[in-house]
Amino acid sequence: MPESAACRVCGGVVVAFMDFGKQPISDCFLPPESTAPEHFYRLVVGACESCTMVQLLHEVPRERMFHDHYPYHSSGSARMREHFRGVAEHFIGTELAGDDAFIVELGCNDGVMLATVAEAGIRHLGVEPSGSVADVTAARGIRVRKDFFEEETARAILAEDGRAAVIYAANTLCHIPYLDSVLRGVRELLAPDGVFVFEDPYFADIVRQTSFDQMYDEHFYYFTARSVAELARRHDLDLVGVERLPVHGGEVRYTLARAGARERAAAVAELLAEEAAAELTARHTLDGFRDRVLKARDDLTALLRDLRSQGKDVVGYGATAKSATVLNYCGIGPELIAYVTDTTPAKQGRLTPGSHIPVVPHQSFADDGPHYAVLFAWNHAEEIMAKEQAFRDAGGRWIRYVPGVRVD
Repeated sequence: MPESAACRVCGGVVVAFMDFGKQPISDCFLPPESTAPEHFYRLVVGACESCTMVQLLHEVPRERMFHDHYPYHSSGSARMREHFRGVAEHFIGTELAGDDAFIVELGCNDGVMLATVAEAGIRHLGVEPSGSVADVTAARGIRVRKDFFEEETARAILAEDGRAAVIYAANTLCHIPYLDSVLRGVRELLAPDGVFVFEDPYFADIVRQTSFDQMYDEHFYYFTARSVAELARRHDLDLVGVERLPVHGGEVRYTLARAGARERAAAVAELLAEEAAAELTARHTLDGFRDRVLKARDDLTALLRDLRSQGKDVVGYGATAKSATVLNYCGIGPELIAYVTDTTPAKQGRLTPGSHIPVVPHQSFADDGPHYAVLFAWNHAEEIMAKEQAFRDAGGRWIRYVPGVRVD
């Protein structure tokens, strides 16, 4: 019998469909000299038989993931900087066009979106629990509160700043197991005609692409329009808008409003119908996804072993959080991948979590000229390919594993 648990949204039965086994904290890159034991947990993913919400069955304490040394900065990608500038400009021209409008961003990271809002002179507040990135945000002149957002936080913000015309979150809501408290906080803080807008990886795209590395400790939920509509309804909110986004391997931007406050856009019904036709959480769909993941695991490890047996130099590109799932589920260590190159200073000179592959600066990749590079940062492939033309010109080849294993 598959493992099961109670749904964190509706209390229904969540039945597991994918077990990645023992996994480390995905963004915990280790100093080589560290003797402290790593924290591991079981990465098991299931779907609720009632509200259809896809979620992890085992929760990692939030303080272990989002802490004072959290290494991810949203501003690291030129494409994402442009994306968030567009988000800010859209809000400035619409929801924030009124007098004394106020926007709150949950999980604002290094302030990449709010910077544009602040430059426009609009009242704003970022809520960011990771101290190191919150300090970067504050240094940019952006108001930031070092905290996790929940009902109590919302009350404190309301008392100081009043109601928000917009509450926004990007790649944040899916990280939060305690959504009931978050949604109660949203209702507390949101203006009567305000909107709660969030964008996160889309489960349909994960299934379609077999992008199994989107499943790791920080991603507790995997949203669809149907599961978000069910979540909203339980908190007297309506799903009134959806927009497909071509970032991070496929996301959806969801817009929620107070029940009855806004008309539902036609795009919502269209996406709900697409999801129903695709039977996203039907057992045969989930079993098919699992089978494709197993094949990708076996194909990738077989390819790497073959290349190493031929004496080929194989490295990794992008010490991403999601690469932890790939490396540990596939049993890939430094014997198969010599190192992983990354431009994030906080990760350089450390070891990848669980698999203990050295992380090196980008200059090492440029100087060494390896034969093959596994593209862990595949969601930024277009930007990376343009940047690394010299690697291809020298005969280097990319190894991809989404949607299946191939050599480019």
